[in-house]
This record gives sequence, C-alpha cells and structure tokens, in this order.
Amino acid sequence: MSEFRIKPQYTLDDVPLLMKCLRDPVTGCPWDKTQTHESIRQDLIEETYEAVEAIDRENTENLKEELGDMLMNIALHAEIEREKGVFDLDDVADALCKKMVLRHPHVFGDIIAEDSDAVLKNWEEIKRGEKKQKTGSDAIDDVPKAYPALIRSQKVQKRAAYTGFDYRDINEALADLESEISEFKKAINGDGDPFEELGDILFSAVNVARFIPADSELALTRACEKFAERFRIVEDLAAERGIDMKKSDLDQLNMLWAESKKTEGEKEK
Repeated sequence: MSEFRIKPQYTLDDVPLLMKCLRDPVTGCPWDKTQTHESIRQDLIEETYEAVEAIDRENTENLKEELGDMLMNIALHAEIEREKGVFDLDDVADALCKKMVLRHPHVFGDIIAEDSDAVLKNWEEIKRGEKKQKTGSDAIDDVPKAYPALIRSQKVQKRAAYTGFDYRDINEALADLESEISEFKKAINGDGDPFEELGDILFSAVNVARFIPADSELALTRACEKFAERFRIVEDLAAERGIDMKKSDLDQLNMLWAESKKTEGEKEK
C-alpha cells in the first residue's frame, strides 16, 4: 500500500512518496507508470522555460507553480532510477549538498574570495578537478550539446578563454566579426558556403557580447520582443490608415516602421 496520504499541507518529504504512488505498477497512474527518462526529457526542458517566463513576467504565483512542475519532473526522473536500484531523490540531494560544500571553500573552508569574480574562478578550478578535465578541450567537450546554440557558444568561448585563448579586447572581437561578415558576403556571391559563414558570424557576435559583457541569449530574446512590439505598432498604424501591408511598397512600410520606433520611444518616457 502507498505511503502517500492526502492532507491539508505537504512538504518536500511527500514528493518521493507521491512519485511512488503515481508509478505503482498496480494502482498507479496509467501515464506516470509508463514514463521513461527519454519520454519526459522534453517536458523537463519545457517546464524550465515556463519557469523562466514567469521570472521575466515577475509573476511570483506562476513561478511557484512552474518550480513545482520542475520539481515534479526531477522527482519523476529520480523515481525511475530508484526503481532500478541506482539512486533516489535523497541521493540527488546528498550529491547536490556535497558538491556545493566542495565548491564553496570560501564559505565552508579557509579560502578567501573577496568578490564574485574570485568565487567564479575558484568554482571553475574546482569543477575541472572534479571532472578530471586536464585540458581546455576536455572542458569544452563537457559543455552539453543539448544547450541552445547561443548558450553553448558562450560556454565554449568562456572555457577557451580560461586557457588564455581569447581576444585582448572588444575591438579585436569586433574586427573578427567584421571579417566574418566579409567572408559571408563573398559566400553568398558564390565564393564559399553561406551556411557555414553565417554560423561563424553568429559565433563571432557571441564573442563580442562577452566583452560588453552581455548574455547573448538574453540580448536576442529582448531583440525579438522589441521587434514583436514594433511590428504590432506597424500593423495598427496600417489598419488605421487603410493600408494593405501585403500590397504596400517597401518604402511605405519602412516609414511605418520608423514611426513605430518613435511611438515606442514615446511610450518609454
């Protein structure tokens, strides 16, 4: 019989009991008890993005719900392994706490870290030791290929820079970006592979972002939001003036776009 009990208030201790109940071979949920790591892999990614969306919207109630969904996914993965006799949620918590203690010698040991930069430097060195990364290539190979491309680019570049393989300043990074754009122009005219050169441009742009410094993933997200807002204004202006955007010439649409930027700027004041 399941140890999980219905009650007015639950704690973290109830989570693994709930997972056992849901995955019980006889009385469990037909969906939950048939899931595997692979079948719920995408769910974990989607729930993470939904939590991020709640953070961006500053919606704390929704954030609480989405963090719960993330926890449910974590607990379900742990339960699948517990059934195999490999590890359970307590083992996950144990490994987490031990890792945090090890990587915070400035809190739990006698190492001095005066600022965040020192903390991150210590963190990187300790992590390399844990993972037995002897070379920069080892560290780069450890960056998950499942990351979104911009995030992976940032991680790869940061780990290469840690070995000393980096630009001296943003001007050098910009010069490389300009060079890649030049190569792309040649490629679209038949001298090279446009697809490959486009990738080099994006990778170089991420390098420039590191020197601002800026998170390129966040920068592109905000650019998307900015475009969507301006496009909405363009559509509204066109509708107000009886302009059919599909039949309008580019000059007229560019004028509406310029007006949308002005309108957007006035809203921000």
